[in-house]
Amino acid sequence: MSDRHSPAQRSYNMSRIRSSRNASTELRFVTQLREQGVTGWRRKFPLFGSPDFTFPRQRVAVFLDGCFWHGCTKCAQMPSTNQSYWRGKFERNRKRDKQVTKRLRDQGWRVLRFWEHALDSPSCIGRLVTLLHGRLADE
Repeated sequence: MSDRHSPAQRSYNMSRIRSSRNASTELRFVTQLREQGVTGWRRKFPLFGSPDFTFPRQRVAVFLDGCFWHGCTKCAQMPSTNQSYWRGKFERNRKRDKQVTKRLRDQGWRVLRFWEHALDSPSCIGRLVTLLHGRLADE
């Protein structure tokens, strides 16, 4: 099926669409947090880099990196069209992720990043629980 809009119009239309975050991934993570009895997390906490989950008391920021948008080498597939754009996009996203992580760590935050596909593994929540309990013991 051909597109009814010109490439310029399609580009404009797409640029107006704003993200609603990664809701299904975040909801999966919320379910896992609740199953493990983890409390004290906040979403949309006003912190540099906009972490998906923040544990303000323990100063822990959690990012759930989508496999496509962050260029997971394990499961993300390069789109078949406009590959130079997408390669640059994924590289910029990874670079920004590193800068955000560094800045938060410089400010005394512990940062965890999980790939979207890693949420299927119990070790994901296990790492977080270990970090939170370790942080609590340090206080």
